[in-house]
Amino acid sequence: MTILAVFNQKGGVGKTTTTANLAAAMAREGMEPLIIDLDPQAHLTAISGIEIDSDESIFAFYRDNKPLTELVKRMDNGVNLIPSHVELAKVDTLYAKTGSIIRRLRQALHDEHLAAAGVPILIDCCPFLGVLSINAMAAADGILIPIAAEYLAMKGANQLANTLVAMEQIAGKRIPRRYVVTRYVARRRLSGDVMEQMLERYGKDLCKTRINENSAITESAGFHQDIFTFSPKSKGAKDYAFLLDELIESGFVAMPAK
Repeated sequence: MTILAVFNQKGGVGKTTTTANLAAAMAREGMEPLIIDLDPQAHLTAISGIEIDSDESIFAFYRDNKPLTELVKRMDNGVNLIPSHVELAKVDTLYAKTGSIIRRLRQALHDEHLAAAGVPILIDCCPFLGVLSINAMAAADGILIPIAAEYLAMKGANQLANTLVAMEQIAGKRIPRRYVVTRYVARRRLSGDVMEQMLERYGKDLCKTRINENSAITESAGFHQDIFTFSPKSKGAKDYAFLLDELIESGFVAMPAK
């Protein structure tokens, strides 16, 4: 199985976009991925074009113990989504002092046999340390961390590292991770500088694949489509296909058993 938490505490780095398009790349390979929108901003749900009430969202799992399997929405591109809702922001207040909440998502994924279904599960995390992000870390086999090729993204690297350490301590385990550079512009010197600094900092944990700045990626979200549906021959589509290949070849993502 492969359960990936897609996380970065900085916004605008392509976290949700990477979740959506990496899952779409998986679907194209027949992997039938499940994506979980665990961010109260519900951007992943919004770009998927799904509008639901809170009792049809992941919030109902936390508030009402509704089974995850009853919340799954099947999308046209072959990706399965458990949507989010703004009400999810209440979870931290409801359960902040409840220790058992930490592994609640992981337990449900196993109890409902989703973790053993042989399909990849991607969790789009909220960008801060709290009950929801800890739930994602406790459930995850690995963390995928998009970092934009920008000065401020690199400046926040130390803070990100400290956050990950804190989250792993609470989750009770060391989680393998991969970093992927997004919004890369080959002709921009800063992009090259960021790539060099990241390689020095993260070494083999840095993906060789870079997600280039591509207007089609941005536009596709506005049409509620993944990049492969919106512009299958675009640079963005090729980048996400290459990223999936690299993650599979490195063993970070497991291919489902046939």
